[in-house]
Amino acid sequence: MATLQDLTLDDKEYIELLRKLISVSEKVQNAPGLGLIPQENLVSDFVLEELKPFTGSELSVERVEFVAGRGNVIIKYAPASASSGKTLALVGAHMDVVPANPEGWERDPFTLAVEGDKLYGRGTTDCLGHVALLTCLSVLFRELAKHKVQTKTQVVCVLIASEENSEIEGVGVETLMESGKIDFLKNGPVFWVDCSDSQPCIGTAGAITWTLKATGKLFHSGLPNLGINGLELAMDAMTKIQEYFYKEFGPVDKEKEYNYSCPSTMKPTRMESSVNGLNQIPPWAKIAGDVRLSPFYDMKEMITKMTGFVDDLNANITSLEGNRGPVSKYTLPDENRKGKLELVFDKSYYEGIACSLDSIGYKALHSAISNVLGEAKPFSISGSLPLVRDMQRGGFDLTLVGFGKSSVYHGDNEYCQLSDMKDAMKILALTIANFDAAEE
Repeated sequence: MATLQDLTLDDKEYIELLRKLISVSEKVQNAPGLGLIPQENLVSDFVLEELKPFTGSELSVERVEFVAGRGNVIIKYAPASASSGKTLALVGAHMDVVPANPEGWERDPFTLAVEGDKLYGRGTTDCLGHVALLTCLSVLFRELAKHKVQTKTQVVCVLIASEENSEIEGVGVETLMESGKIDFLKNGPVFWVDCSDSQPCIGTAGAITWTLKATGKLFHSGLPNLGINGLELAMDAMTKIQEYFYKEFGPVDKEKEYNYSCPSTMKPTRMESSVNGLNQIPPWAKIAGDVRLSPFYDMKEMITKMTGFVDDLNANITSLEGNRGPVSKYTLPDENRKGKLELVFDKSYYEGIACSLDSIGYKALHSAISNVLGEAKPFSISGSLPLVRDMQRGGFDLTLVGFGKSSVYHGDNEYCQLSDMKDAMKILALTIANFDAAEE
């Protein structure tokens, strides 16, 4: 009877399974706005087929559909040795992918290309490579079942639908949570397997977009004293808004503890203005951008404070004057007219997460990575992940990890490395063993 430490990834079996998954990747591209609605069952059909010979009393596989053709898959390994009240879950490997434009690729994105250690194709890193790994964990789950490995913990995998786009609601893990279908995963650590670079990701940032509109008055540029320059008003307001943001949401010590490379930021990324002649004062301008918010701040509080600050600027719009020469003004008293600012945050946003560094699951993963790779290097990113903060808030003990390449996420010529996936099998198997040992 094999032990967890004996499990290895079979190169040929992994590649052949991944080849099948990539062959349907064109049909699981997720961009409803472009007419691309994924049918994730095309992927999970291969998963179910791969595991079918091993399903039985110890290994169960269930496809859970809330939308036809777009099922999630719950795989559970529960040998007789496992406690019914303890779980270790691998969640987040998703069966949809971002769109790929073949014109930007050096090879067919929807056919697996094996070039030495590199495996090319849309989804190899994000996230069909992880689906194959967890199915090979179907090779891990298949190997657990094939060799009847005895664990003290129920090992669960949840392959999810609709991670890459939230335009169509009620499909994926958020609905699994609402239905109570995965409540039992609160009995142990949950590893979100949709990160990269084979190291623990211990933090992400929240993300929200915003638009600032400055409205002035159109007039002849030879008489700027009779107009209100929307461009100048927008730029002056943006300066004050950023100053206030960094005063209220500046760096905190916890960000250093979590190895964030940068703190919270609010910055403009795009600007537009009225279409007018070069000899006219522009009547309006818009600046748009985003906020990346440290998980140690609250997103709703940030929105409230920033919109309140802009309300105060509107009430005292003359406070922005004095930086653009003697005649540039944001009020026209003779006309009882003044410039106007509007700051609007998008209604949908991601919240950041700070994983618990005291979690038994995190410690088990950290030790496993150190053992397999020689060193664990936990990191945090100012990028964002959907769903994870909702799960943490819902009572799940979440740790983030993944084994693809961050350098090719959502990019052309996406690939993963077979050697990384072989190490991943060892890391995940050892993580389970470490958690078992910690629970003795």
